[in-house]
This record gives sequence, structure tokens and C-alpha cells, in this order.
Amino acid sequence: MKVFLPIKLLVFVAFAATMTMQSCGDSFTTSPLPTNDAHQYDSDVYYRWNALFMDIDRYAKGYRPSPGPRTLAYLGFAAYEAVLPGIPENNSLANFYTGLSIPAVESGDHYWPAVVNQSYAILMERYFFHMKNDQSNLFGRIAQLRKELHDQYAQETTSEMLDRSERRGESVALAVYQWSAGDQVGHNAFLNAQPVNYSPPVGPGLWVQTAAGDDGRAMFPYWGQARTFALPQSERLARKPIPYSENKASLFYNQAEEVYHTVNFIKHYDPNNTTQVAQAYEQKWIAEFWSDDMLGVTFAPPTRLVAIANQVVAKEGLDLAVSAELFAKIGMALNDCGVAVWYSKYFYNVERPASYIPRVLAQEYPEAANFSTILTNPYTGQANITPAFPAYPSGHSGFGGAGGKILSSFFEFNASHPGTYSFTDNCHFARTEFLGIPRSFRSFRDMAEEDAFSRVPLGVHFRMDCIEGLRMGELAAQRVLELPWKK
Repeated sequence: MKVFLPIKLLVFVAFAATMTMQSCGDSFTTSPLPTNDAHQYDSDVYYRWNALFMDIDRYAKGYRPSPGPRTLAYLGFAAYEAVLPGIPENNSLANFYTGLSIPAVESGDHYWPAVVNQSYAILMERYFFHMKNDQSNLFGRIAQLRKELHDQYAQETTSEMLDRSERRGESVALAVYQWSAGDQVGHNAFLNAQPVNYSPPVGPGLWVQTAAGDDGRAMFPYWGQARTFALPQSERLARKPIPYSENKASLFYNQAEEVYHTVNFIKHYDPNNTTQVAQAYEQKWIAEFWSDDMLGVTFAPPTRLVAIANQVVAKEGLDLAVSAELFAKIGMALNDCGVAVWYSKYFYNVERPASYIPRVLAQEYPEAANFSTILTNPYTGQANITPAFPAYPSGHSGFGGAGGKILSSFFEFNASHPGTYSFTDNCHFARTEFLGIPRSFRSFRDMAEEDAFSRVPLGVHFRMDCIEGLRMGELAAQRVLELPWKK
């Protein structure tokens, strides 16, 4: 673990001697806060745990698309609260959440990377407990990583300081986990991702199951009632979608035409026309680059934003304290976005292009009767995949908007980067089963928009889904940013 040379000597000895710490339901303590600063440490512990999360998330059945961002939120939030005594300029957010009680910090200095390590290990084992048997090798890597980092830190600090730090990480993690279990909708929802007791409404323009059997049943129809961290109930509902219509002059029909013609062009461009070849390749590249739809192929769409954050944090060399705030914020924004988007999906129940196009557009374009998305599993060959939940608004777009806005708040329009931030996303570098070739962006908004509108050439969303999803994601992020993080 690299320890930064003191960037600032933030030693508040006199202050710490009298400082008291209280969380909801706790009594005051007169124990002095630690005087060592989490800014002195690098972010390697976050990088390592995020990388493992990506590997596990790829195979975590029932985790996409909703429980994944929820888990990221609680992981990030718990680690932030555990490390908070080493971030003297920041506030605890515990008092905002009824029923959450954060343990008081022990007196004496802490080795803050060990705090984060223990917190992540404790929670990862609890949130992914269902993988202990089905994915034993992956599940075992949680304990393995915890021990690797523990052994490393044992060489870098005293046993007394290490023990104290690990107790801190564990105690806060368990407190946050107990609180998270009080969310009756969200807690362990991955065990019943497609409940049989949900019957979708029936009518013109309403969502219908597009895949046969159990795989096509509605996913997470009740997720809109799960807990949020910052987004109020009053802002969970998306704006009204374009009115349903089968009239060729209507906006709804026009948006379906866009999806149909875009997908059709990707599949049937003129191979002798170099311009068309380039355009079709670009559209397919964007669609596949951002997909992240399929279990066992990649990590899920919300986790994609953490994967991007990991790359940027490593490139910029953020310290542990700043990383703690970043990963708490991005997880919380992704969670809140997911809850609001899923609330809206099942409120409006807008059907997918995959059902509207063959039924309606085929009257004008006979070949549309055989319309299929370009979402195909590269391992099984399963084609014409469409996510098993209503179209409006788009979850991908929401997650892109939420993650993009949080990343922008850290890396754009500040002293280090007075303008936007240019970067290359290497998330799927060297993947050959699909077009995962790295793509470069001029800003995080540029990234978020491409993530959002990639769903049109993939064939799974109307443009209106993407526009509103992007707005809702940015709104969720804004509400998280408005929490009183700083003193």
C-alpha cells in the first residue's frame, strides 16, 4: 500500500480531544477521534475490491439490473462512514436515515485501507451469499482478497493498529448491513427476481413478455418501492411518455421506425459502399460496446459506471479519502436511479420495440414482421434478446446519466481540469466475442449520452426511453450531490 506523503497536515489534536461523535440512536462518546488522515493513503484497496465486484457481478444470478446498484450503494456508503473519522472535512450522513446507528470510533489512529478492506469483505460475503455453492471459486475470492490485503497491511503497520482498524471496518459494515435488511423490498430480492405473483396489465401499447417460459417473466416489478438514499418519493415517477399510437404520422410510430430502420441498416448495409460499411460498423460497435445485458458475458450495466470510475481514479491517482466519497456517491446515485426507473417502468408499462415493430410496422414494411434485435449471446448463440421488463424509461440511460454526473462532479470544471475530462473506456479491452474495442470520450456527458442512445441501434429501446432515462439518472445523481457531504 502506497502511503502518500502528507498533502496537508490536518492534525486536529485539540479539536479531537473534545470532539464527540454521535449517530442516530447512539450516545455521545468522549474518546478522541483519530488524528491520522485518510488522505495519506492511496486508493488501491478500492481498486482491488471494485475489480473483484466486477468479476462476481458478471455471474451473480438475479443481480441485474436492480440489486447490483443497491449492493454498490451499501458497500460504498458503509466504507465511507467507516473511514469518515479520517476525513476531517466531511460529514456523516447517518442521521439522515431512520434506524441506522453507526458505532463510535475507537480512540487511537487507524490504518484506513484496512478499515475499507474489512468493510468490503464483510458485506460482499453477505450480499453474495447465494454464490457460495453455485460459484464457490468466485465466492472464495472474497476471503482470499481480504487475507491478501490483511497480510500486506500487517507488514505496513502495527498489529494493534491493524486490529483496531479491522474492528472499525467490521462494526460499521455490520451496522449498515443490519439497516439494509430493513428494506423489505430490496433486501435479498435477487432470490426472487421474476416473481410469479405479478401479472402485467393488458392493453394496446402495454408491455408483453417477449421471451418464452420463465425467462420472459417480468423482472423486479416491485423494485420501485425499494429504499433510496437521496431521491424523494415525489421524484420517482418519470414524465409521461409519448402517447401510444399506431398512426403512421404519430411520434410513437416515428420512434418505432427509427429503431427498425437503424437495426435493419446494421444488418443489411451495402458491403460495396464504404460509407455504409463504416456507418453500420460504428452503430454496431456502440450497441455492443455498451450492452452489458447478459449474465455470464460481462458485468451488469450499473457496474459499468464503477468500472469506468475505477479507471479514472487510477489514472488520476486519487487518495483513499476522496475515493471513499466518490464510490459512496456513485453507488448511491446508481441505486436511487434504479429505483426510480423501475418504479416508472411498471407505472407506465410501455411495450418494447420487439413487440410493436412486428405487429404494427409490418403493415407498412412487410419484412418488419421478422424484426429482431441485434442483442445476441456470444456464448450460447441465443438471438433476438430483449430485456424482460417494460421499455420506458431506459435503465441503461439512467445509469449512464447518474454515473456520468457523479464523475463529472469530481473530475470536470475544477482546478485540475478547468473544462471537460477526456478519457478512453477500456472496460472491454481485448474482448473478441463482441465489439469491445475501447472508445474515447470528450466528457462524461458525452459518455453518458452514448451509453443511453446505444439502446436504439441494439433494437431494445425507443429514443424517448433513452432521453427520459438519462434525465432521471442525472436527477438522482444531483440529489445525492446535494446531501451535506462537507462541513
